[in-house]
Amino acid sequence: MLKPDMSEFPETQVARDPGGEAVRQFTIWADNKVGRLNELLAHFADRDLHVMAITTVDTTDSTLVRLVADYPEEVAQMLDEHNFCYSTVEIVAVEIPSSDYLYRVTCALVQAEINIHYIYPFVARPGGKTALVLRLEDNDIARDVLTRHQIRVLSQSDIAR
Repeated sequence: MLKPDMSEFPETQVARDPGGEAVRQFTIWADNKVGRLNELLAHFADRDLHVMAITTVDTTDSTLVRLVADYPEEVAQMLDEHNFCYSTVEIVAVEIPSSDYLYRVTCALVQAEINIHYIYPFVARPGGKTALVLRLEDNDIARDVLTRHQIRVLSQSDIAR
């Protein structure tokens, strides 16, 4: 399996400052074997990093682990140090204070003709509010549309602990 080109992500030492930037999702390629996810999560625990949202996609030879964490710069450094193959992409994260908000989110996106590639829930979030990860066709337009529909779009600082 080829390792993705990571030249666009320079290695830097960054203090724990998540800022107001867009939320980043990691897609990690993991061998499809017993204990590999546990090993990955142990590395997070060793660095006091928190997985805020996670989903897996199983393939014949490997598993794709998609996740959102509280401090993406530190996660990237940890993954590099432990030779995990990964890529990152900006996603849209939205707060849904009740189950009817899921419908509000999809309605807003349909009206703007924005395709949803996939969606999964957060595992945990400060303040105990539910949130969703959305991988969309156009994040910038989606953020604007969702905000206009009074749906709270989260930044990286909103999910940091």
